[in-house]
Amino acid sequence: MAKLLKTSYHLVVNNFLAIVAVAFATAVFRRGWPVSIDDLAGWLHAQRPVHLLTAVILMAAVAKLRRARRPRDVYLVEYGCFRPKPCFRAPFATCREHVHLLPYLLVDKESLSFAIRLLERSGLGEETCVPHSYHYMPPDSSLQAAREEAELVIFSAIDEVFAKATVKPADIDVLIVNCSIFTPTPVFVDMVANRYKLRSDVQSLNLSGMGCGAGLVSVGLAKNLLQVAPPGSHVLTVSTEILSSQYYVGSERAMLLPNCLFRMGAAATILSNTPQHARFKLGRVVRTMTAARDADYRCIFQEEDDKGILGVRLSKDLTTTAGNALKRNIVAFGPLVLPASEQILVALSLLKRKLLSWRGKVRLYRPDFRTAFQHFCIHAGGRAVIDEVQRGLGLSDEDVEASRMTLHRFGNTSSSLVLYELAYTEAKGRMRKGDRVWMISFGSGFECSCVALECVKPAADADGPWADCVHRYPVQLPDVGKDM
Repeated sequence: MAKLLKTSYHLVVNNFLAIVAVAFATAVFRRGWPVSIDDLAGWLHAQRPVHLLTAVILMAAVAKLRRARRPRDVYLVEYGCFRPKPCFRAPFATCREHVHLLPYLLVDKESLSFAIRLLERSGLGEETCVPHSYHYMPPDSSLQAAREEAELVIFSAIDEVFAKATVKPADIDVLIVNCSIFTPTPVFVDMVANRYKLRSDVQSLNLSGMGCGAGLVSVGLAKNLLQVAPPGSHVLTVSTEILSSQYYVGSERAMLLPNCLFRMGAAATILSNTPQHARFKLGRVVRTMTAARDADYRCIFQEEDDKGILGVRLSKDLTTTAGNALKRNIVAFGPLVLPASEQILVALSLLKRKLLSWRGKVRLYRPDFRTAFQHFCIHAGGRAVIDEVQRGLGLSDEDVEASRMTLHRFGNTSSSLVLYELAYTEAKGRMRKGDRVWMISFGSGFECSCVALECVKPAADADGPWADCVHRYPVQLPDVGKDM
């Protein structure tokens, strides 16, 4: 009964204006329309033609001005993800063997045990992949190895998106590439322009240092550029993280985490400001940065350990920091995407807290984002991050399935991860026209980005990074207790 009442409430509130309009029109027609068609025709015939022409021109000018002032819609034409070959696999047996062979871990038995326990509890499966450089003992951190990995993952993702889209390299007007740590000279945008012979007037932007959140930052930047660009413009974005250059060869626990969690990957998208051949319509994009807080600023920090070895330190408060950043983001993002029924409940909850403040702390209503979105792509930085977001948003296991399965199959591929999750949803055949997707990413700084998508045309098949394995998913993940 309660579920029926809630459904009826949402139906009435979210369609309130339509219900009122229908009721008003019905009442008017029942009482009789005061002006007949003949009276209206006679009045128009009595007017001077110049006056009618002026009125039509003014109305057309107002309509055109309104359209011109409205931000231009932006669309995701197509996306593609790098699919690693089996030769890059890093099963647990191989990881354990390598961990036991690393001399700097053999000296510190506690760090050795920590690394093994972390792998077992990470949520990663047996098919995650690392670059060739990680298969060497010791790992190859040379510039050449990093360049080879970058060319492999970036070009594979771009080849995939061009193969699926009708857009050609010559149609690209803006190129955005993001990679957090590895930034060679020439930069990645020059490498892509050289490989695909992009036009000499292409605008290029190379983003670095933004961590796992850079993928959605690139999408937000592309949206801003396309809203002021001429109709028919296209933006190519590429998101990746190059692992070969950042392998940590020390024994400090907080800096060993990236070695255990991150895996190779890349994703490319083509966005446009025209709906032709579009797959998704880009909705609201909200980015929240909390770098003003020292704890958040140092939550993900590249530095040297006490022995002078360079690495990336992940704070033990990472999940809490991510949760707080998401809460701040939702304050701005929620009102833009939630239906009126949920916004009214939130407003009533805030009013109740204000009026009953004398009774102590009053619990606020948690909005149900499943009334606004059918699919969720949460950055799978680790099991703990997914758990924290799931609890905070009140999502079901089915809602976070794409995130957990992507972490299991591909690991944490950094800024490209949410597109692997989107590909999972489509490969399972769950995406329908009109479905809305909520993408959430977290990055160093600390920052949280949210992007809303609306499906225009679902994928015709399951081709993509999941083509050879989606039939095996979802899998049952072992219960290993709380993440470290």
